[in-house]
Amino acid sequence: MKQRRQRFSDEFRFKVAREYMVTDSSQEELQEKYNIKGSSCITNWVRKFGLTPEPIIRRRNGCQQIEKSMGQQKTREEKVLEQKVRELEEQLKYEKLRSTALDTMINIAEKEFKIPIRKKSGTEQ
Repeated sequence: MKQRRQRFSDEFRFKVAREYMVTDSSQEELQEKYNIKGSSCITNWVRKFGLTPEPIIRRRNGCQQIEKSMGQQKTREEKVLEQKVRELEEQLKYEKLRSTALDTMINIAEKEFKIPIRKKSGTEQ
């Protein structure tokens, strides 16, 4: 005898996947509650709807676990942007050091040679 595949609407799938993500219910409990036969259906639905943008803390068997999001594969564009951010942070760090060095050189020059290098506020030109 041939088994029939269950068919669920997208609204139902989204409802179950969202319930799984926001409650402490396990997949097994939801499968039993909604009479879902497939063992990985809910996981696939969560992935399909992208309901896990960040790691989520879930309680199972009295302990907490951190589950990594399933839809957290980074696109090529995100990787390029992250690399660009790292480069800009390095440039900023370098420029802060450069600025500190220049300030120190100006302070030493003003002290050693007794020459005012910085413009004083409130003076007229």
